[in-house]
Amino acid sequence: MDAVKEVQEVEQSPIWPQLSLERSRQASLVEQIVQEVSRLVRQNDLAQGSKMPSVRQFAKCNAVSTFTVVESYERLITLGLLSSRRGSGYFVTKPACTPQPMAQAVIPSALDALSPDLYSGVSSALPVGSGWLPPEWYGDDILLDALKQSMRIPTQRLRGYGNPLGFPSLRQHLASSLSQELFSVDSEQILLTHGATHGFDLILRTLCKPGDAVLVEDPGYSNLLSLIRHHGCIPIGIARDEKGLNLDSLMEKALLHQPKLMFVNTVLQNPLGTSLSQAQAHRLLALAEQFDFWLVEDDIYRELCPRPEPSLAAMDGLRRVIRVGSFSKTLSPTLRVGSVCASHSLIGELLRVKMLAGLTTSEINERAVLHAISSRLYRRMLEKLKRQLETSRNASMDMLLAAGLTPLAEPRGGMFISAGWKDSKASASEISRQALQEGILLAPDEFFSLRASDHPWFRFNIAYSNSDALKTFLMKQRHG
Repeated sequence: MDAVKEVQEVEQSPIWPQLSLERSRQASLVEQIVQEVSRLVRQNDLAQGSKMPSVRQFAKCNAVSTFTVVESYERLITLGLLSSRRGSGYFVTKPACTPQPMAQAVIPSALDALSPDLYSGVSSALPVGSGWLPPEWYGDDILLDALKQSMRIPTQRLRGYGNPLGFPSLRQHLASSLSQELFSVDSEQILLTHGATHGFDLILRTLCKPGDAVLVEDPGYSNLLSLIRHHGCIPIGIARDEKGLNLDSLMEKALLHQPKLMFVNTVLQNPLGTSLSQAQAHRLLALAEQFDFWLVEDDIYRELCPRPEPSLAAMDGLRRVIRVGSFSKTLSPTLRVGSVCASHSLIGELLRVKMLAGLTTSEINERAVLHAISSRLYRRMLEKLKRQLETSRNASMDMLLAAGLTPLAEPRGGMFISAGWKDSKASASEISRQALQEGILLAPDEFFSLRASDHPWFRFNIAYSNSDALKTFLMKQRHG
């Protein structure tokens, strides 16, 4: 039966040349395949609408694994060169523009999701696309006092690397807080990290191997897509909009790809600012159980939420859920302190990988966080911060609507509004380049999505969006 199917695939697919792949080159096989297919499309050797070889046929013809072909096709879909039709295969969607060499893809540029300008905070451009709040919004007294207190570390604590799990007192404080507010957990189930992204990296290193499928929200956290690919895994997008996740699509893709895990923002999702309903959270847990994959709950925005929202970790009890937290949104991103909560058995594996990759995390930073969140002023500061966010969100929303932009979703709180022009002929990248020339740093749709958008949109940080410079630029784009 397989032999018959293979013959049919060969008969139905176009004649396919063997690509010149060199295993000794610095570029990976995936990068070489993407380059070669892009070239064939650009030269019209592959016409728009033509069918690509099946994954198995391509792999056999070029002596590569099916995993390599799947990742290559997924990247070509992300570039907008191919489309996938369930039950039919892969098809060329449109002629390719001249691609940038894949080897240069990791070099940050002003429009790169990993651009230093989006993270350093030292750029002179208005950081509308950034992921941090102004330092004065946090309350300088709390943070400065915490930093002073953290430097009073006992001399004997400077002789070692610190506890591999992280500063015990901070883990105990987190365990107590989480147990009171969300779910029962003890300090030995908490691993401290250099922020949430470090936690994601440790989870991928521990649970996945190259070629594994990993489900992600689309649109979702921009750095996560790059991180998944860096580990040789294949990101599979699950559409998310104002109504939540497309769980029917998730079920189909879980059946097809057999994913190892899924990353999900339950609360105040980045970049939409929405939260999953209780019903969706229950069904998501049921699908994870049915298809046997882990759920990694990115929970870094929960403290900014103006109302209680579902918690996958609380509903599951850390049986199949791994919860990742961070203090970058409520204290300061410069402290680089995050946490991973998981079952006892999984924490042991994550700890082993953490020590292999970098031994321990900074006890001084962790002491500073403990002093800050233990302060009687911390809760008061959080409430003030949420009120300030609400005021800025309303003002930013009014400004964006006046400039003719349509929100992708109505945020339930947090830092971001994602919005765009449905009738614009320009791409988000083109608009972002024009904005940069006028001293405005935008975060275009391509940072956050695996799919090509049908209209340009951007993630706006509301702390920097209600400005005359941005309003003038957006109004000019609307009428230009």
